[in-house]
Parts: sequence; C-alpha cells; structure tokens
Amino acid sequence: MANQEHLDILKQGVWTWNQWRKKHIDIRPDLSRADLSRAILWEADLREATLSGADLSGANLAYADLSQADLSGAALHNADFSRADLSGAKLDDANLTGADLSETKLGGVDLKGAKEITLAQLPNAELSGVIMPNGSRYEEALHREDVMRLVQEAGGSSKLVLHYRNLSHIDLSGVDLSDTDLYSTDLGGANLTGVNLSGANLQGANLRKANLIGANLSRANLIRAELSGAILWEADLIRANLSLVRLSGAILGFADLSEANLRGADLSRAELRFAILSHADLSGDAILNFADLSRADLSRADLSRAILWEANLSQATLVGTNFTEANLMNCNIYGISAWDVQLEGAKQDNLVITPQDEPTITVDNLKIAQFIYLLLNNAEIREVIDTITSKVVLILGRFTPERKAVLNVLRDALRKYNYSPIVFDFEIPGSRDTTETVSLLARMARFVIADLTDAKSVPQELSVIIPDLPSVPVQPLLQTTDKAYSMFEHWMRYSSVLKIYYYTSVDDLLPALKEHIIEPAEQKVQELRRPQ
Repeated sequence: MANQEHLDILKQGVWTWNQWRKKHIDIRPDLSRADLSRAILWEADLREATLSGADLSGANLAYADLSQADLSGAALHNADFSRADLSGAKLDDANLTGADLSETKLGGVDLKGAKEITLAQLPNAELSGVIMPNGSRYEEALHREDVMRLVQEAGGSSKLVLHYRNLSHIDLSGVDLSDTDLYSTDLGGANLTGVNLSGANLQGANLRKANLIGANLSRANLIRAELSGAILWEADLIRANLSLVRLSGAILGFADLSEANLRGADLSRAELRFAILSHADLSGDAILNFADLSRADLSRADLSRAILWEANLSQATLVGTNFTEANLMNCNIYGISAWDVQLEGAKQDNLVITPQDEPTITVDNLKIAQFIYLLLNNAEIREVIDTITSKVVLILGRFTPERKAVLNVLRDALRKYNYSPIVFDFEIPGSRDTTETVSLLARMARFVIADLTDAKSVPQELSVIIPDLPSVPVQPLLQTTDKAYSMFEHWMRYSSVLKIYYYTSVDDLLPALKEHIIEPAEQKVQELRRPQ
C-alpha cells in the first residue's frame, strides 16, 4: 500500500511535491496501489517512485519524470504520457490501452509485458533499443530490399508477419503487401504510393505522415492506427476497418471509403473533398471538426452522434444520411443535396447556406436550408413567401467583432423563445444585390430587429424594407453611446416602425428582450394584421 505521508504531499499539488522531492532526494516515494485516476501530474518528479498497482487511468502525466519508476501492474489506460520520461521504467503487466505516448522517452524500457500497447500510441517516441510487446528489439528501419526479401521468402502461400517492425520512412511504392500482417508496425513517413495492402492487418500501426496516394487498403484492418497527416489521395478504403483511427489533418481527397467502418475515428481538419463515404459508419462520436467534406458523397452514411463543428459540407450529397444527435453547428451547407436525412436530436445552429464569396446567411435547420436558398434564387415561387406564417426573425446589424457580439446575443436569446433567427452579414461584398436579398428575407420574417449602432449598410436595407413592407414590424435598437443616423427620424413616421430601444451594453439586452423587444414587436404584428 502507498505511504500515506507521500500520498498526502502529492495531493497538495505538483509544485509542493517537486519541492519536497528536492529536499528529500534520498527517499524513494511509495505510491503503490494509490488511486490517482484523472490526476493532474504535469511535470511531476516521480523518478524511481514505486507506483506498482496504482490507478493512473486518465491521468495527465505530460512532461513528467518517471525514469526508473516501477509501474508494474499499474492501470495506465487513457493516461497522457506525452513528452514524459519513462526511461528504464518497469511496465510489466501495466495496462496502456489508449494511453498517449507521443514523443515519450522510453530508452531501456521492456514493453513485452505491457498490455494493449501499439505503435500508433508512440508517434515520435524515443524507441531505440526498446523491447517491444512481441519480444523484438526496436532497431534501425528496414530497407526496401529487406522487405522484398521477406516477401519472397514468405511466398504466395504463407502470410508475411511483420509485427512491431521498424519500417519508418521506407520506400515500398508499388509493392504487393496484400493480406500481410503489419500489426503495430512503424510505417511513419513511409512512401506507400500505389502499394497493395488489401486485407492487410495494420491494427495499431503508425502511418503518421505516410504517403498512401492511390494505395489499395480495401478490407484492411486499421483499428486504432495512427494516420495523422497521412496522404490518402484517391486511396481505396472500401470496407476498411478504421474504427478509432486517428486521421486528423489527413488528405483523403477522392478516396473511396464506401462501407468503411469509421466509428469513433478522429477526422478533425481532414480533407475529404470528393471522397466517397456512401454507407460508411461514422457513428459513435466520430470527430470531423473543421473537416472539408465539400462535394463528398455521404449518401446512406451513418453519422449519428458525430461531431462536425464548422465542417465544410458544401455541395455534398446527403441522401438518406443519418445525422441523429450529431453536432452540425456552424457547418457550411451551401449547395447540398439533402433528401430523407435523419436529424432527430441534431444540433443545427448557424448553418451557412451561402458560398464564401457572398454575404453570409445562416439558418438553424438543414432540412429547410435548401428551401430558403430556393426562395432567394427562384423568382417564380417568391410570391408564396407572403403567405407564410412563421417564427422567422430577421436580424440586421454590423459584423464587426463588437457589433457581432450583440447580434449573437439576440440570436441565441430568440431561439429560447421558439423563434428562428436569420442573421444577415452584408459586410462581405458579393455578386448578389444585397438589398434584394434583405427584402426577400424580410418578407419571410414575422418582424425585423435592426441594430442601428455604428450603422453602415443598415440604412440602405431599411430603405427597402420599411416603405415596401408595411406589414412587417421593425424594432430598432441603439447603444446609448451612439446616435441614430439622421434619416431614421423619417422612418419613425411609418406605423410599422417601433420606438428605438436604447441599451448600454450587450448584457442589457438579454433581460430586456422579452418585455422591451419581443412583446412590442408581437403587439405590432397583431396591430398591422388586424383587418381595417
């Protein structure tokens, strides 16, 4: 059991612990069987410490010094050891499932007794001379000739096994390695252009920044593999198992991932332009934050519970796609083809329906995005807008950082009152006549909220809305530090224009929204629509 005095000092914080270690350099800390799960031990001095049987699952040990420490039998799953020093540490029977050992010092470590460790967990780690889990010593990288010789020796009937071998930065372009067992092999930075890896076992392999252009990885097992920054342009990944794989920043343009298993995969910032993901499984919290999925085929793909924050889905095919409980906030969905999409429980705030070179229009529902864009671009059906009774509220204002904060508060608060806010950014120049666009959006709105503070384009837009749409109430807002532009006094003569609501700061708007903005606007709606 742990020495209680040592444990109490550690729980006071890393700084206190490290100071105590400096004063007692002759003491070997005993923290055996201690419960340190999820502990923050960043840069902790744990040299020669006894941590056998300790629970360090999920702990943050980045940059910590664990050289010569005894971690035998410890629970280390999902712990962060990035850039830590584990030189000479004992890891017999330690559970390292999901642990981050990137850039970790492992000199002299014997990993053959460690449980569930793969090369994918060790990108850029110091591995020279380390005994790997299969008992082999990590040595200098093999050359192309060595692999070709092994392939020839294996022949066509036997399966080539290359567990935990060092093939980093090797050139294997065009080589046939189909069905080869490359479990936890280091292929970081390797040139695998056009290589045939169909049916290969690459579970836990390190393929970080590898060149896999045009490679055949169909039916390959890539569970928990490390492919961050890899180039898989036009690669064949049909029915490949990529569950829990790391593909952050990878280039997968034109790759075929149809029917691939990508459950729980990390594809953040990956480039997937024109990629085929039809019938692919991206459920289970797959991460696609900031991913470029423009023109990708996601028909019948399962993205339930997937995270697509600010992903680019412009012109993607979404036929029968499952987005149940997915996070689609801030996605660009311009030009999508969406039919039979499942969106139960999905987060859809701030979906951008316009291309990058046009004024930004956001909506909060993917299913109606195509309809709204159609209304803006099809003159034949614009007349139906006047008959729509909706909860749409058009918000006008400037999109400078300070003014945008005000618009964001209004938008978020309106949602809580069951409105569907549309925010129009006309700071960005575009080819479309912005006044025409604003007029069309205003026709759909129940009422308009216009922030006149530091007004630039707002006067021009109101000059179209107020005289042409007398049945649409306009609620003007103005910060007390500013003055309304001179022409606005003229608009106050129109019955659709409410009194200006003055606010001192963005914090004033939220508590005042219902009583001083929404209720007067709703009263005006009823007044303007009352038969004369």
